[in-house]
Amino acid sequence: MASTVTSSFLSTPIFAPPSSSLFSPKPTHATPTRRSHTPRASMSAAPPPPYDFASLKFNPIKESIVSREMTRRYMTDMVTHADTDVVVVGAGSAGLSCAYELSKNPAVNVAIVEQSVSPGGGAWLGGQLFSAMVVRKPAHLFLDEVGVEYDEQENYVVIKHAALFTSTIMSKLLARPNVKLFNAVAAEDLIVKDGRVGGVVTNWALVSMNHDTQSCMDPNVMEAKVVVSSCGHDGPFGATGVKRLKSIGLIDSVPGMKALDMNRAEDAIVRLTREIVPGMIVTGMEVAEIDGAPRMGPTFGAMMISGQKAAHLALRSLGLPNALDSAENVHPELVLAAAESVEIADA
Repeated sequence: MASTVTSSFLSTPIFAPPSSSLFSPKPTHATPTRRSHTPRASMSAAPPPPYDFASLKFNPIKESIVSREMTRRYMTDMVTHADTDVVVVGAGSAGLSCAYELSKNPAVNVAIVEQSVSPGGGAWLGGQLFSAMVVRKPAHLFLDEVGVEYDEQENYVVIKHAALFTSTIMSKLLARPNVKLFNAVAAEDLIVKDGRVGGVVTNWALVSMNHDTQSCMDPNVMEAKVVVSSCGHDGPFGATGVKRLKSIGLIDSVPGMKALDMNRAEDAIVRLTREIVPGMIVTGMEVAEIDGAPRMGPTFGAMMISGQKAAHLALRSLGLPNALDSAENVHPELVLAAAESVEIADA
């Protein structure tokens, strides 16, 4: 299942943000990054490592220095993101794609809250625990931008192992100075003021999982101008963003996703990605839960493009340049990504 069931819910530029291959002017001809190829065998020996194993000795360090370095840097990040621009709840394929797109603007601070120690959600494997990841066109343009190799077919591409996508996008995303991933942190609740979502209530994930076994363990908070909920489809930690909106009366119902229809599902997920209540955008498979869209099964293109669309909705909410307000810069293939329809998808 191409899901993002990952969260328990939710200065001076120093790098040049790359242009988006999905939301920038379309080139005159498509040039995918790679086709399948077989590496040429080499008989030359690998170069030796730059140290001698027989006499290797690490530089000395005090244990307290290690503790201070970890603590100081983490606490600095917590102070920085106690009041941030965008909080992305859930680091599955949609959440990571959203954060990646947002991070191209170095003026936008992005905090990612992920309940698991291991971010990535269901995007470490394809369907039924198989390795390959299938991505329908035109989402391969996003793979070209991120730099993920694939085997190209007529209407889709196949990544050799889903972990190649997840590890590649994370390595580039987390290197950017305006992004912080808070993994092993749960978003337990929302901050809501006058009908607008204004942030998330956080706690250590292990604490959240043990509220019934311990005395009261109060949470912390992150204020944000925009919250993007990418908590995935229903499950132990899924769809918790929209379920909380329903429980506090901000939305009327969460009907749940319908039966699998891969072709209709992916278009619907992208089309229905939107700001569902003031201050909160829903992306990825959580969209199917709130709109009754079909489930898509093991194909991931809609997760990526839904995440990108959510990022541009967030930029719009922040009053910043975005692709949705510049229709001439959107690929014709991605017109669904810029649509504002809120119709329920039929299964």
